[in-house]
Amino acid sequence: MGSPFRTKLILRQGDITESRVDAIVNAANNDLVLGAGVAGAIRRKGGPTIAQECDRIGAVALGAAAVTGGGNLPAKYVIHAASMSLGGRTTEANLRAATENSLRCAHERGLDSIAFPAIGTGIAGFPIDRCAEVMLTVIQDHLNRGSSLNRVELVLFDRATLEAFERVLSRMKEAPAG
Repeated sequence: MGSPFRTKLILRQGDITESRVDAIVNAANNDLVLGAGVAGAIRRKGGPTIAQECDRIGAVALGAAAVTGGGNLPAKYVIHAASMSLGGRTTEANLRAATENSLRCAHERGLDSIAFPAIGTGIAGFPIDRCAEVMLTVIQDHLNRGSSLNRVELVLFDRATLEAFERVLSRMKEAPAG
């Protein structure tokens, strides 16, 4: 019998804003300003209501996650994972906390599905290979504890990022349980 991690996780290349899931995760800054990268795509495709909700929420702590509606996106919600300050870099601790808090927000709302980008690997400069290790470990731990989530997608922008996540996942599957 497979672990929940192995049966609920999907890695794919694509545009996260087109994901048909309950919630997509925005690689956010802690001011919840929708600037470039994933946040910019969410702002453009989701319409003005997402940014308006972010403005009402205001700044959040680094590593925290905040939830808004999905606006015009297929997803009902956007979970804004604050892994960096505006103009700053993502740290491993903030990436870990932002991923954990995004999963917790989804679980607390009883969501069935969520899609993540490679948080912090764009403008925030976090190394892709280490991002894959951190995010996949946090997701595995969350799913193994039990969750409302039946599907977790990692929707990765380009082939190189997808391949990095596939390599890490393959190593994790080969590692002895323990």
